[in-house]
Amino acid sequence: MSTPATPADAADPDGTAAGTTAGGGTDAGAVAPRTSGLGRSSLIMASGTAASRSLGVLNTMLLAWAIGGTGAFANAFSVANKLPNTLYLLIAGGVLNAVLVPQVVRAYRRADGQQYVDRLLTVGVVLLGGLAVVLTAAAPLLVLLYSDFADPRVTAIATTLAYWCVPQVFFYGLYSLLGQVLNARGSFGPYMWAPVVNNIVFITGLIVLVQVYGRVDESSPVGGWSAAQSAALGGTATLGIVVQALVLLVPLYRSGFRYRPRWGLRGSGLGSAGRVASWTFLGLLIGQVGVWRISVVASSVTDAGVAGNGVYDRAFLIFMLPHSLVTVSLATALFTRLSGRAAAGDTVGVRGDLSLGLRTVGVFTVLATTGIAVLAYPLSRVMFWDEQDAGVQALATAVVVLVLGLVPFGVWSLCQRVYYAYEDARGMVPVQVLMAALVVGGTELGRVLLDQQYWVAAACASMALSYLVGAAVALVAVRRRLGRVDGRRVLGLHLKAAAGAVLAAAAGLGLLAALGPVQDVRDGIVACVLGAVVMTVVYVGVLALLRTPELRSLVSPLLRRVRRR
Repeated sequence: MSTPATPADAADPDGTAAGTTAGGGTDAGAVAPRTSGLGRSSLIMASGTAASRSLGVLNTMLLAWAIGGTGAFANAFSVANKLPNTLYLLIAGGVLNAVLVPQVVRAYRRADGQQYVDRLLTVGVVLLGGLAVVLTAAAPLLVLLYSDFADPRVTAIATTLAYWCVPQVFFYGLYSLLGQVLNARGSFGPYMWAPVVNNIVFITGLIVLVQVYGRVDESSPVGGWSAAQSAALGGTATLGIVVQALVLLVPLYRSGFRYRPRWGLRGSGLGSAGRVASWTFLGLLIGQVGVWRISVVASSVTDAGVAGNGVYDRAFLIFMLPHSLVTVSLATALFTRLSGRAAAGDTVGVRGDLSLGLRTVGVFTVLATTGIAVLAYPLSRVMFWDEQDAGVQALATAVVVLVLGLVPFGVWSLCQRVYYAYEDARGMVPVQVLMAALVVGGTELGRVLLDQQYWVAAACASMALSYLVGAAVALVAVRRRLGRVDGRRVLGLHLKAAAGAVLAAAAGLGLLAALGPVQDVRDGIVACVLGAVVMTVVYVGVLALLRTPELRSLVSPLLRRVRRR
């Protein structure tokens, strides 16, 4: 069910990003770099991400229908299925993302580049396999580390599910390895479209689960859950990730890539990659401390209908939708080009790409922040169509608080790409320490001062604040490296976007008042569709009147494709 992370996310979920990639051939299949259009690459990836995330929302809705949105079963599965995502991101995902793209881009500039890539893949696959075995064996300890369930039976369910889910670590890694090689060769679409298959598998599995065993929710007896249900739910989640990874073998083969296992690291240049990986691992370890505390605090709630891990996961899914759709897609296309320009010492080019990314992403994330905040309750009602009002309100509250960090999260993600392009993972560590301290401190403060119904909201607020502070500090550091970051144009764009957002929010709130209370799924769908249309029209109209060139940059690839059709 889970998507990789950006994807902040296996692909990052923070993204990476255009165009230096591979074509042609020299000895051993090495290829020369070429540049593909940033807008076209971003559009291809955004379309794949949109399809994947739309299905991801659907499978999240079906998951809440099958096992409840709050309560023991939802929280147990949330912890178990979160483990492979968290562990992969911590131990391998970010390291691969930060190291592999720059190393592969540099490799394809050399005659022996294919041999270098073969060694990277061989080492990566072997290490991922060993890692998956060890982590699966440690599943009971990991569940205890990431949860604090009051009922030991819930812990037992989470542990059984974890045995089925943790092997996903290997296939997340394989997906990232194969996908990043495809990206480096200029084939961006398959990496973003592969999760669609994952979601289809998981949706099918949920339907089968309910047909065979029936539905459960927070009122169902914990003792009635069987090992067979755990196998069906956890096994389906893992099968989706397996298919997601293996499907990339087809486009990779068609691209002309031929892999040969190669052993031995001496003279391969992997020492440099290892140093970057070590600092990247440290930074991710620091960042995951915050994720760990949120998981523990969210799992310790005891009142029925109160936001726990299940609600937090859904709030984060909504938060990641716009980030994945535009920020990750643009950043993934942009990162390859950033890495090539950084390797060539082209500071002006890096600065221009960063400015373009910040302005283009800003156009979209400001609108997304406004739309999601205004439509949080109707959106939550659609996602939790079978949930009591208390659960829907809990999700809406978490969404509103968390989405306030969406714009700075986009800025932070793009600044990360600059660090990675220069292979300077060490420089990010102080920023990550500060961000983790804010998340942990805010989450624990909320636990001490607030009623438990607000613990998840406090954690979300802490995350939003950490993104804001991290983005500000990272921008200052990147400015020192690049000399400047085109601040006047970036700030001007965001001021124009803020003006459009205020008017769009007023229009959206007026529409909701006219429509009346959202009482069921139908009301929620109507409110979401009409609200999204009205706010988008107002926002785009304001930016057009203010003559915002970044608006054209964002929509022109789509308009060109529509005209051609």
